[in-house]
Amino acid sequence: MDIQRIIVSVLPILLAITFHEVSHGFVANKLGDPTAKFLGRLTLNPIAHIDLVGTIIIPFVLFYLSNGQFVFGYAKPVPINPMNFKNPRRDMAISAAAGPITNIILALISQLILEYIVPATILLPESIGTAVRTPLAWMFESSIMINIVLAVINLIPIPPLDGGRVLVGFLPHKQAVSYSKIEPYGFIIIIILFLTKIANILIYPLVALLYILIKLL
Repeated sequence: MDIQRIIVSVLPILLAITFHEVSHGFVANKLGDPTAKFLGRLTLNPIAHIDLVGTIIIPFVLFYLSNGQFVFGYAKPVPINPMNFKNPRRDMAISAAAGPITNIILALISQLILEYIVPATILLPESIGTAVRTPLAWMFESSIMINIVLAVINLIPIPPLDGGRVLVGFLPHKQAVSYSKIEPYGFIIIIILFLTKIANILIYPLVALLYILIKLL
């Protein structure tokens, strides 16, 4: 993976993580919890959401080591107070689902730009079009994969990932309370799943399927 491809992936990574987090807070605000709004987290300024390790170091190390085929990162979690919701479990699940859904939408938008706007650079003077076309193609191709992978990983049904919060919202109350107790150990479980490659059984097929569907659409 050359340095140019890494550089053009900076913006897609920042946008993917920023929109993911903002969508959580935006939907929560619409459902009655203004916590993120009051704390200034409903902003598209990436600086408000950047976590040094999760947003910068981890994604670029993984992106480089996997030759651009795998990336994972996280931002500062948007604060949500479920006690402000009319239906805390349901509305928390909806707020959690907003992140992965937003990433899938961003992947679709990136594909549309890659399909219809990037080729239009042929209308530019040859010297400019050639210089712009390849980096733009790299950027939006990276954006597609980054957003798909971020959505799929966050849909793993283990709290504190979004999929875990969605599952808790749909389980019967007693089972939901019991299942939510694994949240403090969630990241340890996730790391074990990745180290043992058990997670790959779920992640790679879903990533491939979404990638194919987005390309077809």
